[in-house]
Amino acid sequence: MIASGRYCYDVFVPVTIDNVAFDRGTDPILRIMTPEQIRALVEYRGDDALRGRIDELAAKNSEGELTETERAEYEGYVRANKFVAILQAKARRMLGGSNPTP
Repeated sequence: MIASGRYCYDVFVPVTIDNVAFDRGTDPILRIMTPEQIRALVEYRGDDALRGRIDELAAKNSEGELTETERAEYEGYVRANKFVAILQAKARRMLGGSNPTP
């Protein structure tokens, strides 16, 4: 059930029970981080090997060539990337904008 909504970086985000629960679960973690840790989270991109593996799996996925094991691995990376992206957006907001440096 959507109670209302808000705009975040020009994207309408509905306020739903699961979004509220996610915020309630993650906001306290971000509040205990130092400004330096928050900047590090915003700047995080993963190492070259990780990005290469994700790119490899994405290409195989586009071609319909993933094995069952690779699909599970790829889906795990997709979930992790979404989670990190949400935390990074929240961290940017805490820093006062989209620029990782104050």
